[in-house]
Amino acid sequence: MRIGLIQMNSRSDKAQNLAVAERLIAEAAAQGAEVIALPEYVNFLGPRELHEANAEPIPGPTTERFATAAQRYGIYLLGGSILERSDIPGKYFNTSVLFAPTGEILATYRKIHLFDVDLTGNVTSNESATILPGDRIVTAEIAGHTVGLTICYDLRFPELYRLLALAGAELVFVPAAFTLYTGKDHWHALLRARAIENQYYVAAPAQIGPHDPGQQCYGHALVADPWGTVIAEAVNRVGVVVTTIDFAYLREVRAQLPSLANRRPEVYGSLALVRS
Repeated sequence: MRIGLIQMNSRSDKAQNLAVAERLIAEAAAQGAEVIALPEYVNFLGPRELHEANAEPIPGPTTERFATAAQRYGIYLLGGSILERSDIPGKYFNTSVLFAPTGEILATYRKIHLFDVDLTGNVTSNESATILPGDRIVTAEIAGHTVGLTICYDLRFPELYRLLALAGAELVFVPAAFTLYTGKDHWHALLRARAIENQYYVAAPAQIGPHDPGQQCYGHALVADPWGTVIAEAVNRVGVVVTTIDFAYLREVRAQLPSLANRRPEVYGSLALVRS
């Protein structure tokens, strides 16, 4: 399976962001990508006071454009994530939508873990001020293979990724707008760890560069294989990276190092915690 990851520098201009996304989808498709993934907050990445003006229903204008792109190029398309309207005034979901080559919506995932942190003097974020958390773990089928959907900060919660592995995932998407400050130390380590411990492919399209209000994204969109090897990684600019996923290799890794098969969940609940 040929997969293309898109790296963007989305900002507050939705029309411009979508034009760039469509251009890069075409570029990845021209390179033979059968599955293409966009980053988190792909159509709008800007200040909280503009959320109301840029949030959309699903289906809606942005997802209709992505559906058209999937159909035009005959690809599976992960529409990164967008601000989805909720029934609560001033509150939205951070939502990822997966499209079939027909343009049909295959799956919708709302980000479960919200980025509420205060790294004094470096990064402060309170995503939950306007974003509601999702409450469903989501998988879908792509060309006979099970894929899992996650978004950005989810990456720090390994239990979600283990549940996706137990649900049969062979590939998990992590569209992200990871901060430069945390990304330089944690991005590669966390993505490789999730791939190694669950023995599947991890595909992480990314935002790169500055955006309002005064934030900076790390970039480095990448694919890690079930051994934890980074098999493709974007350079430090807006663009695409395309690589091949080999599911036969995934089966080989799981057969030779059967850590998933060697789990003993039947005893975990009865194990005593010994403090010395």
